[in-house]
Amino acid sequence: MATLSQWVQGARPRTLPAALAPVAAGTGAAIWQLESLHGEVDAGLVVPRALLALAVSFSLQIGVNYANDYSDGIRGTDDDRVGPFRLTGSGAARPATVKRAAIGALALGGLFGLVLIIVAQIWWTLLVGAAAIAAAWFYTGGKKPYGYLGLGELFVFVFFGLVAVNGTAYAITGAPTWVALLASVAIGLLAVALMLTNNLRDIPTDALSGKRTLAVRLGERGTRSLYAATLLVPFVLMIPVAVVQWPVVLVVLALPLAIGPVRTVLGGAAGRALIPVLGATGRLELVYSVLLLLGLAL
Repeated sequence: MATLSQWVQGARPRTLPAALAPVAAGTGAAIWQLESLHGEVDAGLVVPRALLALAVSFSLQIGVNYANDYSDGIRGTDDDRVGPFRLTGSGAARPATVKRAAIGALALGGLFGLVLIIVAQIWWTLLVGAAAIAAAWFYTGGKKPYGYLGLGELFVFVFFGLVAVNGTAYAITGAPTWVALLASVAIGLLAVALMLTNNLRDIPTDALSGKRTLAVRLGERGTRSLYAATLLVPFVLMIPVAVVQWPVVLVVLALPLAIGPVRTVLGGAAGRALIPVLGATGRLELVYSVLLLLGLAL
């Protein structure tokens, strides 16, 4: 029977910045829009909706991590895994138990999402929420998981970038904004970097198990170059935003956090040497998003 500590490890805490970052960026974009239109921000409007969006994002992130643990575990993909602890692959927890944990987390995310939809009165986003939950499960679940076809990064970019950032902003303001769109692309790229770190590390084992991730398809050299781009392009994307909202230049303070992981990845690190890169990439995404929130709110 898995211990509480093992369940926490199975939730993969190093990936959780990918859940917090889009909500922070989306909230910042919403605050900027409200200030631009009305000259003030109603905290009673922003805070509850931002917290609900955060609850949705965290629940879905944990759910997809447990779902990935379960599906890869029963397929044998995790039998010789180099990366973080796996509940199913290690035998610490029964597959059925991990599956129930995944379904429970996804269902909780759906419940929080429903509350947010009711509060914001944006009923059409029910379809978006359903698509997000389906994407979380079918990443490695089902007969033809898209994560095994090299589409994982695309879906992460869409749902933990475009959908999460723009969805958070829209739930608060009820209107789209170009600032949220640019922020969503930036955060989506950083979320892709997190996945690339995992998949670069797992190229040897994934290739053997038939998991044709984008990293397997691109090869090590292509994956390393793409990783560097996903860390650096987000800073370029904020230039037009900084033109109209100069405090956004604060995001430059996060740039030094990109130097270490980019140097490590381009330097040819492999296997366990890439595990610290995952944490460093998560910290970069977290700091970048918080600085962006501050820059947009000031």
